[in-house]
Amino acid sequence: QVQLVESGGGLVQPGGSLRLSCATSGISFSLYRMAWYRQGSGKEREMVAVYINRPNINYAESVKGRFTISRDDAKKTVDLQMNNLKVEDTAVYYCNAYSRHTSREYWGQGTQVTVSS
Repeated sequence: QVQLVESGGGLVQPGGSLRLSCATSGISFSLYRMAWYRQGSGKEREMVAVYINRPNINYAESVKGRFTISRDDAKKTVDLQMNNLKVEDTAVYYCNAYSRHTSREYWGQGTQVTVSS
């Protein structure tokens, strides 16, 4: 059974930091492209950061220089360090795993990030 479980969301003031983590099981983690997406209220889900393999890492323009994605293949986890958070970063953040070889894709249940003063 495949599981992607996010943690680390919460309420933070503008300018603050949060670190999201996604723990996975049931997949051959090293073979998957890992990514973080987010969906704000009334908005479409959008890509935040994608880690294909070093150095193929992509970020949405809106988070470049503030967010950093990292993965640990031994622990089968992917993290998202978010610094200098802005009100517009408020959203539910989802962990995503995608295999280019099998076209299989999996999502976590999401974790809420709220940036507010």
